[in-house]
Amino acid sequence: AVAYPHKLPQQPQKTEYKRGKITPNSWGLDYHYVLQDKLKRLAEGIEKLTENFEYKGMVDTGALVDTAVAKRAGIGFIGKNGLVISKEYGSYMYLGELITNLEIEPDHEVDYGCGDCRRCLDACPTSCLIGDGTMNARRCLSFQTQDKGMMDMEFRKKIKTVIYGCDICQISCPYNRGIDNPLASDIDPELAMPELLPFLELTNKSFKEKFGMIAGSWRGKNILQRNAIIALANLHDRNAIVKLMEIIDKNNNPIHTATAIWALGEIVKKPDQAMLDYMRGLSPKDKEAQAEWELVCAKWQI
Repeated sequence: AVAYPHKLPQQPQKTEYKRGKITPNSWGLDYHYVLQDKLKRLAEGIEKLTENFEYKGMVDTGALVDTAVAKRAGIGFIGKNGLVISKEYGSYMYLGELITNLEIEPDHEVDYGCGDCRRCLDACPTSCLIGDGTMNARRCLSFQTQDKGMMDMEFRKKIKTVIYGCDICQISCPYNRGIDNPLASDIDPELAMPELLPFLELTNKSFKEKFGMIAGSWRGKNILQRNAIIALANLHDRNAIVKLMEIIDKNNNPIHTATAIWALGEIVKKPDQAMLDYMRGLSPKDKEAQAEWELVCAKWQI
């Protein structure tokens, strides 16, 4: 288990742009690389001390469930939020395992847990946590920020300005109070809290160049840009209006187009005649865009 911080070592500079949020598990270098490097060095160290050593390192990719292995290894307990929690580091830990052919005396599981606490259950905006360490994953906001297609209306305002992940069940956990974990890798605050409008300008190439080494980049540019459009709507950022209209007019991505139509309806509370004429003049071809257009038209009484 490798602890990581949930507070930025420094805040990004203030600029003319509103910022979105990426959750702490995706700050710094992709944790797969961090853990794979540590597992490799651990294995090489063990190899010098023994003979006929066989091993396999796994980080989120093997047949084993990381949290179940960590619980059995005495790292911590599995909380009601489904995460491994330790007294030392809270739940802000990356997990990986090294499977070996060595005879090693097993550690004991920890003797503490959640008790009667249900703060994460009460804090979860979508009530996705069941209470026994499992969840309805499709209702988790972290899942929603990673799922393809249109985000359901129910979840759009609940993600607020987060464009990847959700940390509410960790923020509310008493075990995380007062925790100040060390850096697992260097963190660029500009990548942890990206400027939203410039984020919408990224090409596939520039996205990979800038964000390619963070864990959240696996989901690709398009889904995170959809989330950035939703974040701009939730911020009611009127500076985004021209960019949203450009996305709609270019119609390069049907999901972006539909989400931008919805976002215009959220940001523009009292449309002027020019905006009413613009919305009237749209004739969306895709069913998602058509559905969002009809909702905005009804809202603006066109």
